[in-house]
Amino acid sequence: MSILYQVDAFTPTPFRGNPAGVVLGADHLADAQMLAVARELNNSETAFVLRADAPDHDVRVRFFTPTTEVPTCGHATVATHFARALEYGLPSGTLVQKTGTGLRQRVRVDRDGDRVRIRMHQGTAVFGPELDGPQVGQLLRALGAAPGDVAEDGPVQVVSTGHAKVLLALRDRAAVDALRPDPAALTSLGRALGTHGFFVFTRATGDARLLTWSRMFAPAIGIPEDPVTGNGHGPLGAYLLRHGIVPAPDGRLSFTGRQGAAMGRPGDVRVDVATTASGAPDVSISGTAATVFRTELPV
Repeated sequence: MSILYQVDAFTPTPFRGNPAGVVLGADHLADAQMLAVARELNNSETAFVLRADAPDHDVRVRFFTPTTEVPTCGHATVATHFARALEYGLPSGTLVQKTGTGLRQRVRVDRDGDRVRIRMHQGTAVFGPELDGPQVGQLLRALGAAPGDVAEDGPVQVVSTGHAKVLLALRDRAAVDALRPDPAALTSLGRALGTHGFFVFTRATGDARLLTWSRMFAPAIGIPEDPVTGNGHGPLGAYLLRHGIVPAPDGRLSFTGRQGAAMGRPGDVRVDVATTASGAPDVSISGTAATVFRTELPV
């Protein structure tokens, strides 16, 4: 019998942050059953935890939105290893997870009783194309934003640490919070750009503790809006470092970003970026989590 957790990631408080389903002991489930569970829970992602199938990793994890499998997921990784730590009484330590697409990621669990913080090494960021003027105009119309809302900090660009996002900087929190996206238009644009996710942020947070304030949309994969996105904040950190948008002494950048306020589910992501010998940004994210419920899965 599989165990199902509902976990809110990137927050210590239930009913905030980003909810994720976590199914422990999912080896017996077929793909169609995993998709059915993800659709029933209707979280942006549900993680299914399986035994390792080779000595180069400790555990396998597959991630499903309500409509499709995705290669990796930040908040569901935090939720997964939070749930594993509680369910199996695991101590602090480091492990390697292998995703459904074969990607291997290092995960650190830091535990103090039931207080658990998960750090996910996302790896080296990959920088895709910068959007041209017509594409930026199309994106702004799809988001319900105006040209005057755009910040002058850097390009609108596709960046990936495993699951690519289009990154767009706006001038302030009011501009970010006022977005009213057109899901069909975003889906069409994403198809043309070869990515599903659109991560919109500002550095004008109005809070000295926060470097960024953001929202993320991915309607093409069943996520009209995601509360708090690990695979958005990782690319964001790499983008800020690469383009010199914020000071980064010794090629290192650490900050906290907040997302989800527009949905009534605020959560905070810690981002750490370091420049590698090749000059590429290497990214990790971390966060806390809270259990909403635990039950047996009747399949």
